[in-house]
Amino acid sequence: MPLVALALVLILPFVLLALMPVSLVLRYRASTARRQARGWMAAVNVVGFGISAALFTTAAAMTSFWVPRAFTYTLAGLAGGGVLGLVGLWLSRWEATDGRLHYTPSRWLVLAIILVVASRMAYGLWRAWHAWHAGGATLAGIGAAGSLAAGAVVLGYFLTYHAGVWRRLRRHRRTSVLPAR
Repeated sequence: MPLVALALVLILPFVLLALMPVSLVLRYRASTARRQARGWMAAVNVVGFGISAALFTTAAAMTSFWVPRAFTYTLAGLAGGGVLGLVGLWLSRWEATDGRLHYTPSRWLVLAIILVVASRMAYGLWRAWHAWHAGGATLAGIGAAGSLAAGAVVLGYFLTYHAGVWRRLRRHRRTSVLPAR
């Protein structure tokens, strides 16, 4: 029995690594689906991503004591993600039907965000592989600060995008006449 448990522990990282492309494809499909704008869901997303961005920025500020430019890269990533979020709102398809607002995010922009995440994961694996072969020596490059920036881009994008959905839904509710029930 201990050999079976050991085999599972040793195989699990490879199984997770093999399932990563499937996970990314499913995330892409879910992120590009048409959905109804719901005020409570947008508010929960804004609060959740806002808290995440604040904690992430705080962690990056503390990390900058050990990793040069970590905080600067994180702030740049948040700003870049915010710009991408605004572009995403502009590129999204908005439909008002029966007093409801539906939206479909831009496929190309969602693909770009997912590719940012996937490329940073691949770079991290490549870097770990080379560091392992070099006997634990670190490689030169942007490394951890770049990974923090990539994560900040994703946080900034989703925070801005969901804040825009919330704002657009509130404006839609003010300007449309809801049918009597």
